[in-house]
Amino acid sequence: MNFVSVRIITGDVARLVEFYERVTGVSADWSTEDFAELRVASATLAIGSTRTVPLFSPGSARPADNHSVILEFLVDDVDSVHKNLTGFVEDFVNEPTTLPWGNRSLLFRDPDGNLVNFFTPVTPGAIEKFGR
Repeated sequence: MNFVSVRIITGDVARLVEFYERVTGVSADWSTEDFAELRVASATLAIGSTRTVPLFSPGSARPADNHSVILEFLVDDVDSVHKNLTGFVEDFVNEPTTLPWGNRSLLFRDPDGNLVNFFTPVTPGAIEKFGR
């Protein structure tokens, strides 16, 4: 089994795709106006419209209602990323902070309120874990 994708359901696909293109530097591949994907080597971030939900099961997903999942991205230098995103990201949850497990982490919210964590391993154990 391979874990390949996370999908965010949103009421405004274009706005969310533009946000993630800007914060990740990755261009989205659009399948339709209701579905786009940002692909990196390890996984895909899919963004789908609320209009796609009934294709699975009506009412099975609600946009802008996530209170438990954090999207995490490994970056080379979280402090530089923070500087680059200041003035663009509207809701930083924290400044870059070194956490007990050895990652320096920047937590912020996307326009739908989803939590996003950009992190850089900084301790020997964390660096080894991520092959840095």
